[in-house]
Amino acid sequence: MGEGTSKRGISWSSTGRTLQRARLRAFDLSERTARAGWRSQRLRVNRWRSRLFMILQISVAAGVSWGLAHYLLRHPAPFLATVAAIICLGFSFGQRLWRVVEVAVGVTVGVLIGDIFVHFFGTGVWQIMLVIALAMSVTTWLGARTLMVTQSAVQAATVLTVFPGFDQGVSRWQDALVGCSVALLFATVAPTTPINRPRMLAAKVLGEAAATVRAMVQALRAEDLDAAEGILERARATESELSALLTASNEGMAVVRTSPFLRRHRESVLQVSDLVVPLDRFIRNLRVLARRGAIATYRHEEVSPELLGVLSEMAQIIDDCASELFARRLPDSRLPEIRALAEKTSTLPLEGQLSSMVLLAQLRSMLVDLMELCGVDYTDAREAVPDMDEADRPA
Repeated sequence: MGEGTSKRGISWSSTGRTLQRARLRAFDLSERTARAGWRSQRLRVNRWRSRLFMILQISVAAGVSWGLAHYLLRHPAPFLATVAAIICLGFSFGQRLWRVVEVAVGVTVGVLIGDIFVHFFGTGVWQIMLVIALAMSVTTWLGARTLMVTQSAVQAATVLTVFPGFDQGVSRWQDALVGCSVALLFATVAPTTPINRPRMLAAKVLGEAAATVRAMVQALRAEDLDAAEGILERARATESELSALLTASNEGMAVVRTSPFLRRHRESVLQVSDLVVPLDRFIRNLRVLARRGAIATYRHEEVSPELLGVLSEMAQIIDDCASELFARRLPDSRLPEIRALAEKTSTLPLEGQLSSMVLLAQLRSMLVDLMELCGVDYTDAREAVPDMDEADRPA
């Protein structure tokens, strides 16, 4: 009796522990699911915020286009005016201003050819095939790109299939012309990419670089190989951000050249455009630095505390430069700190291990890139970093 009771007690105790572990796993799973859901919602909100300007711009342009065609031109249902505005501004988001012109030409040419064709020949199978071929041929003859050629075919087909009215003359072409004109005006006066976007992207790249250097210092101190390899992948991922910066910089230059309302920002846009090349070199050197950090961790090569300290100081300076860019200022106020750190690197002892020497060399190259980011000429920046052989070394 006592033995049976004991066995049942053990059994119930084991079952209770199993249930408790199951509840803990379920709670952990639900907590992780909640965190993932919250992160997902934050990403969705951030994506919506980044596109809010585009959404509002397209909405207003579409309404203005419809209003002009309906009340000014007296067209009862100016559908193509709204569609043309949406298409032109939608395709121009994140692109240069010429993309709006390219789409607008394709839309107006396609609608005009479709309007004329349906008036004289009606609609049908052979008419649709012929009008698409004709629209694409005309835009190709005009030297158009693929997007413009495709848009001309789509709009010509729309006229023949969706609204094949025979008594509307060229009213649909007028609607499309109104929509494209309004879109072009909006893209010129209120461009989809704000003037400050390239500067913000450059600051974001620098902020990510500072975080990467700090993480690499921690991985070297802890000899954490997994962390070091993750940092290398993180450094390689900056390539897409640099591409986005180059695109935004080119668009900013196109906008200030074409928009009479934004000419006053020309100097600011030129300053940011000058950051692209030294920032690209800086990120390339960062990737080499991260790769050598991963190799040093893999080979268990010791890196001196002095060198790690200098790397941490450089990470702080990079962060300060990013803050200056976020504040819409050129980070030239950080030049004394960069020069002082360059002097400090020249007094560091040359160690026998290869990884430490490579890390030191890359660090010094990155300081040259930082000086260029602050507006210093490359030759002057290179001379501001003293040679190791000429440095006064401690005994």
